Amino acid sequence: MVKPDTAHIQLCYALPDKAVVIDLDIEAGCTLEEVIGKSGVMAQFPEIDLTQNKIGIYGKLKPLDTVARDGDRIEIYRPLQADPMESRRRRAQHKTRSSKK
Repeated sequence: MVKPDTAHIQLCYALPDKAVVIDLDIEAGCTLEEVIGKSGVMAQFPEIDLTQNKIGIYGKLKPLDTVARDGDRIEIYRPLQADPMESRRRRAQHKTRSSKK
């Protein structure tokens, strides 16, 4: 049972080969940045840079000063490896070439 002055939060960080999910009970009123700092995930994954990585709650981007609420799933996103528009363009070109043969 969660105390009234605490919030149960899930913190997620996905890598290509594994996903890390950390369950936390935090003090009510903590910001996303504070939750991430308290979780220890940045010590575990030093490549996380809060000035570069985007942060979200249930897939919606949020600023670091957003206050976390009970039940939130905070997600740390990795930088994109390829531009999605360029990837789509290459797939479409490949598909067009394949259909002409």
